[in-house]
Amino acid sequence: MSGSTVGDAATWSHALVKISPYTFSAIGIAVAIGVSVLGAAWGIYITGSSLIGAAIKAPRITSKNLISVIFCEAVAIYGVIVAIILQTKLESVPASKIYAAESLRAGYAIFASGIIVGFANLVCGLCVGIIGSSCALSDAQNSSLFVKILVIEIFGSALGLFGVIVGIIMSAQASWPSKAV
Repeated sequence: MSGSTVGDAATWSHALVKISPYTFSAIGIAVAIGVSVLGAAWGIYITGSSLIGAAIKAPRITSKNLISVIFCEAVAIYGVIVAIILQTKLESVPASKIYAAESLRAGYAIFASGIIVGFANLVCGLCVGIIGSSCALSDAQNSSLFVKILVIEIFGSALGLFGVIVGIIMSAQASWPSKAV
């Protein structure tokens, strides 16, 4: 060890700068779609199990409470849309410019955009799943509560849209260097 330690900040920053911006971009795109689908699946699991259980007591709730499952599925679609948008932001650059500041910034912007969208949709899927579960259980007891809880669920679903908007705005910062050598 010639003067540097494992926890040296310069060593970590040097290592991060040496990772290809394409790697960061790919990880961001994968997180955007993967974590969004995880959020949707988790929300559907929560909503679906309550819906099936409550439908035993009140079979009339099954069809109208499927809207909660659709809201959860929309979370996965948000992730797919943003992943496609982020994928279109990737551009090939010459090997001589791969570690240029502009390339690194573009890679980090796509990475950050994917992280924000993925985790915003994870939380949105959980939120919509829990509210959808409550909606099914409440509707089985008292049908006048359905619309009231559905409004809350719509606002919970908007959280995912906020994440998508922030992700799109952040991805606008991804401009790769020109191809001219």
